[in-house]
Amino acid sequence: GYMYGAEYQVHDRSPFTRGKALRDHDVPCAVCYVPSRSTQLMIPAVARCPAGWSREYYGYLMTSSYSHKHSSQFVCVDHDAEYVPGSVANLNGALLYPVEGVCGSLPCAPYVDGYELTCVVCTK
Repeated sequence: GYMYGAEYQVHDRSPFTRGKALRDHDVPCAVCYVPSRSTQLMIPAVARCPAGWSREYYGYLMTSSYSHKHSSQFVCVDHDAEYVPGSVANLNGALLYPVEGVCGSLPCAPYVDGYELTCVVCTK
């Protein structure tokens, strides 16, 4: 097997880029640690936390492509995403794509068919 760092696979027209050229740049590692709050929750399709929770950040839900043959998880990437400067090697190991809602077995509300899903990370 191989271990790769993750690369962004987003188009320049995506609302996720916010004017940044993220495509093929490496994703920096990050951990959400808040010493005073021990519970962390990631909620897809919203940008606000439930009452009593603190919002740490909000952004867009990302994962590998459904056609890739390895397991993956959904991650919430900050709306003002960072990348590793100078990292455009395009090795195509682990790739992060924006997640779009697909209505059907997924109820349309609060999702919108074909739109990128927002997300929020909350702590309590």
